[in-house]
Amino acid sequence: MAAALGNPSAGGALDRDKQGFHVPIRVVTYNVHRCLGTDGHYSTARIADVLTGIDADIIALQELDLKRGRSGAIDQAHDIARRLKMTHQFHPALKVLDEAYGDAVLSRYPMRLIKAAALPGFYRMEPRGALWVEISTDEGRLQILNTHMGLLSLERRRQINCLMGLEWLGSQRCASAVVFLGDLNARPGSFTLRQLSKRLSDVRRKASKRVPPTFPSTRPFLRLDHIFVSADVHVAGAFVVADAAARLASDHLPLCADISLAAG
Repeated sequence: MAAALGNPSAGGALDRDKQGFHVPIRVVTYNVHRCLGTDGHYSTARIADVLTGIDADIIALQELDLKRGRSGAIDQAHDIARRLKMTHQFHPALKVLDEAYGDAVLSRYPMRLIKAAALPGFYRMEPRGALWVEISTDEGRLQILNTHMGLLSLERRRQINCLMGLEWLGSQRCASAVVFLGDLNARPGSFTLRQLSKRLSDVRRKASKRVPPTFPSTRPFLRLDHIFVSADVHVAGAFVVADAAARLASDHLPLCADISLAAG
């Protein structure tokens, strides 16, 4: 069984039952670092193994390669989704000829793309994007927004202002049942998280136990990966997977949340 930190369940690291209540939806955000492990080797299989242990229903991934020579010219999102027997949507934040690099959402439930677009940035900085899908769960529809934001504070300020606008979180479609997640490159108290908190709640604050940092995976001390939810999404708990496999597979650890659309 994988080791988890800040796990809401007393029954085990990845137990889906909490005090007799089965958590219906498990979501994960995971920066997979183009599937480059801390040992310097690329492997989609290792990433898929970590995610298999988590047993998630909805997975947001960042830093995926598509047909890039450096990582073996494979479609990493497709390969991970195939191994997990899930469907997926991929958005290339960066595209050069046939090669691309970006973010994806994987789901066990039916999913449809709502929007995928570039975010404001600066010349010579890595392009950033966001991916919005609607997922039809057994409890109802969920709006899932996955993003990987920039390294500069001014860059992130522009990006979160865009994401809070009418084409994203400000849309009427995002009036309820929203999960906003990803590698935000934003620390607690930052402008980015303060803006998000005006509309959504950080699952770390809703968890009954402390949820630790996710970066760097070998000795995590930074909270860069985040999951935010709307008021009508009940959070049963949140945790970080930090076993040896997760520490090896990427330079980030997976951040997970157990949620329900039922009244909490």
